[in-house]
Amino acid sequence: MLLLLLAMIPAGLFLAICGNMVLSAVLAAALVGLFTMISNAKRAMLGEALVFSDLALLGAVFRHPQFYFSALTKVQKALLALAAPIMPLLLWEAYVPDRRYHLAGLVIVAGAVITLRVCLALPPWRRLAQAPDSEADVSRHGLIPTVLLYWQRWRATSDPAPPAAMQNSPAPDELLIIVQCESFADPIDLFGDQAARLPALERARAQAWQHGRLLVGGFGAYTMRSEYGVLFGRSEKELGFRRFDPFLTAAREGGFALPARLAHSGWRSVFVHPHDMRFYNRDHIMQAAGFAELVGEERFAMPGAGEGRYVSDAAIADEMMAIARSSQGPTMIYAVTIENHGPWKASRQDSDLRQGYLRLLAKGDAMLANLVERISKMQRPATLVFFGDHRPSIPGEVIPGGERHTPYIVLRFDPHGQLVVGEGSRRDLSPAALHHAVLAALGDPDWSESDH
Repeated sequence: MLLLLLAMIPAGLFLAICGNMVLSAVLAAALVGLFTMISNAKRAMLGEALVFSDLALLGAVFRHPQFYFSALTKVQKALLALAAPIMPLLLWEAYVPDRRYHLAGLVIVAGAVITLRVCLALPPWRRLAQAPDSEADVSRHGLIPTVLLYWQRWRATSDPAPPAAMQNSPAPDELLIIVQCESFADPIDLFGDQAARLPALERARAQAWQHGRLLVGGFGAYTMRSEYGVLFGRSEKELGFRRFDPFLTAAREGGFALPARLAHSGWRSVFVHPHDMRFYNRDHIMQAAGFAELVGEERFAMPGAGEGRYVSDAAIADEMMAIARSSQGPTMIYAVTIENHGPWKASRQDSDLRQGYLRLLAKGDAMLANLVERISKMQRPATLVFFGDHRPSIPGEVIPGGERHTPYIVLRFDPHGQLVVGEGSRRDLSPAALHHAVLAALGDPDWSESDH
């Protein structure tokens, strides 16, 4: 019933526009089919169906199409290209001037919307989908009704009370650098290839204060889920229906963010991302989170011919270290890299997608080695946190299903630039748990007394 009522809304709209009942019904059915086709393409690449929060990204599809259309097959892209000019022509050619049909379309839309609102308030529908489980609910209720139900549950979610202010005693020149590395994963986990070991990652694990697997909430995309978890520290269980895109409400939860919590102890925070800050509304969210400065794409030179599509990890490392050198007082730098977003077969030296991915992955590993060396030479108390935001989706190589974890590393440097090795045991954490591990490390009194 929900599906029928939802399909009646576009059918009524088309009827109000063209007055042709048959064409309006056909176009409404085609729209349902298109929605399902896009959902199937997303499932094939990312392992999950469309959810309500994906609709909030419609504007981003037109501003940054390279992030989205790569999920479609050539046939699907061709169908979309054909449909774009054909649909307005059909509406024009099939136009019926009789006003009664156009008014009937408006009545259908109004009736469907009112009936939907009544249904969703009644017990049989009100009790559906009370906990977020997209796979089970799509199987049980269907794709489009589940999108509607989840949107309703998301709207009903209230904002949490902000946490208490955190107080720690940083050294006057203490440094915290957090690097969220695009599609960074251990190639041994991905391909089982021992020859593809990442040398800097291996060394960092041996020298780490703490390391392990980061249990991320997405595959192949959804950078903002990992980013939100590490920055804001709220788990998927706490988020409820907000878990699918926590950035939609993150600006109202700024008190949970690392910069806001550390600011009470005198920390200044800088956010670095060499991309359009309007993407995912970062320009607004990061200010609400307490970042004093946002460093975006305008600070970086765009790659030249043959240098890839995005700003290099090496350039981001240079910018982070420039900020660190000029900083006064305890400083946090949070950087989001983008070079390894692909395309993974963009160079003549890449024989296939795996080879292209490994080539860009090695640049992220080189960035880790670069940062460790340069932070050590600064000879100031510092913490470096490095993690992968999600695994890559590589057709035929790395596909949805199974493990999703990526590596994370926490390295600590004493005032002389020497690495302080922890217990060496692996601890697997969610992104939210990594947030709290960072706060715990910064507030560790033994660390402060013995090394500061």
